[in-house]
Amino acid sequence: MLIKIKEIWRKTDDIIIRYPMVLIMALIAAIAAVIAIEIDHQSDQFMVTKLSFTGCLGISVMFGIKMFSQRIGKGFLLGTLGTAFLFWFYFYLPNSEKNFTEIHGYVIASLVIITHLFVSFSGYINKIPETNFWQYNKNLFINIFLTAVFTGVLLIGVELAILAIDKLFDFNFNDTLYLKTFFFLGILGSAFIFLIFNNKGLLELEKDGNYPQILKFFTQFVLIPLLLIYVVILYFYAGKILIKWELPRGWVSYLILIYSVVGILALLLVHPLKEDSAKSWVRIFSKIFHYTLLPLLVLLFIAIFTRILEYGYTEPRYFVLLLAIWLTTVVLYFVFFKKSTIKFIPISLFVFGIFALLFPFCNAFSVAKRSQKTELKNILTQNYLLENGKINFDKAVQDSIAIEISNKFEFLNKRKQSDFLLGYISAKETPKFREIFNEKNYNTFTEIHSKFKNIKYKKASEKYELYAKLSISVRNFNYDISNYQQLFKIENYNSNDFEFDEKTFNIKGLNNNLTLQYNNQTINLSPEINKIIAQYKNRKDEVVVDEISFIKTIENYELKFLIDELNYNKYNGNQGNYYINRDLIVLIKKK
Repeated sequence: MLIKIKEIWRKTDDIIIRYPMVLIMALIAAIAAVIAIEIDHQSDQFMVTKLSFTGCLGISVMFGIKMFSQRIGKGFLLGTLGTAFLFWFYFYLPNSEKNFTEIHGYVIASLVIITHLFVSFSGYINKIPETNFWQYNKNLFINIFLTAVFTGVLLIGVELAILAIDKLFDFNFNDTLYLKTFFFLGILGSAFIFLIFNNKGLLELEKDGNYPQILKFFTQFVLIPLLLIYVVILYFYAGKILIKWELPRGWVSYLILIYSVVGILALLLVHPLKEDSAKSWVRIFSKIFHYTLLPLLVLLFIAIFTRILEYGYTEPRYFVLLLAIWLTTVVLYFVFFKKSTIKFIPISLFVFGIFALLFPFCNAFSVAKRSQKTELKNILTQNYLLENGKINFDKAVQDSIAIEISNKFEFLNKRKQSDFLLGYISAKETPKFREIFNEKNYNTFTEIHSKFKNIKYKKASEKYELYAKLSISVRNFNYDISNYQQLFKIENYNSNDFEFDEKTFNIKGLNNNLTLQYNNQTINLSPEINKIIAQYKNRKDEVVVDEISFIKTIENYELKFLIDELNYNKYNGNQGNYYINRDLIVLIKKK
């Protein structure tokens, strides 16, 4: 063990010299993650969080560039380009969590996949033997697995050591120490361990080596037999569709994609074995796999376009369709090109990913926005809900239509299309909805759905029919803080911490379950909300008041809660639900 430790220590200098940018990215990501935990719920937290995101992405970017530069040189130029890309990514992300949208999430997820694909082929753009390419990725795969094991053992050991010191010697460590340790070692530690396994670089990784016996056993006796059973099930389902002449269910597309992607992975794993040393069924599977996909791809496209033609494009549907097109491309490539190479798989997927993110007019985000705008216009027109280009919320409408319209409003609002949406709102309501669309704390779906005054429900769902609806809003939301020591604005629907007098208070559940957590106790504030609602139980629709507030005393602290808008819906068969829209202000003082 001591010899191994000394060997690792000797390798440290080589790793620092060979992979400085990878280690810098890991260090930035790890430190930023620790700081983000330390400044939890503060205004600068997201700025630090996105720096951690950037650093994590930079680990794969810089490692891929290092592999590329080891093949073609020009390390400084490639490193500069990689750094510029990471700078772009950092400034692409918003400066606050409030402005973080689903689009940013899709971009992050896509870039993670794309950068890892880049690592898989970065050193093999030119004509390098396919055997080298396979050995390189095989060794990377093994090293990633070993890194996960070693990092897991390291994390468990260190966390247990901290726990032992804390409990045995009464250090009373802050609970965040465990989380900080997890992220610091999980990021920087895993990156360092991975580099130890790859310290020699590209030439060492692509050297010929023995095929791991455990991997050989897994692919031959577990993975491929399961895939054969799986494809038989899919074919039986396809036969059922043909016999009954019915459209495929929506989830069948995901099942086919799983089979296709896992099947391609299996082919890559058994690539060196398929000619000689593999079992007969492995060789058969290698030869027929792409042909088995052909009828399934037809079924896949039918399932995808059934959803798209009915509901339009969204980013997930776009990516599923693009993945289907990529699979078709891969199948046709291996069926018709005799000199096919497995390098085509990651390189083509990389190109498709870049296309989905960057190609003008046809990228995932522009297509989804245009499609949903068209779908919204069509549904409003087909149901005769427009008068002079504005939605008439007084017209009778089926519940399913109201839900669909509300969903599309919420979808487009999350994608910063408020100006387009305001075009369907009357001039009288425009100021209110402009505020709704521009504030994250508003539930756009609920706001739009509640505007429909004459919703028709199907008989089967009458027990859920809305029969009581109330909106209480403040005429001029101003508040006097002269009698209190501090003010806090609650913006997050899930949880908000604030500190006063060196004490921590936590507000949760602005939707129907408002609670205050303090000193290991939970105070339910819903009864106070229900008292306010009860004052106006005989009123309907919108009520405008001078103030919505209540006071709560906890130990020697007095807290006053001020609400800008309070909404209440009650359906047959339930007790009713409230939600706090807009702002929740907490004033606090020590008595």
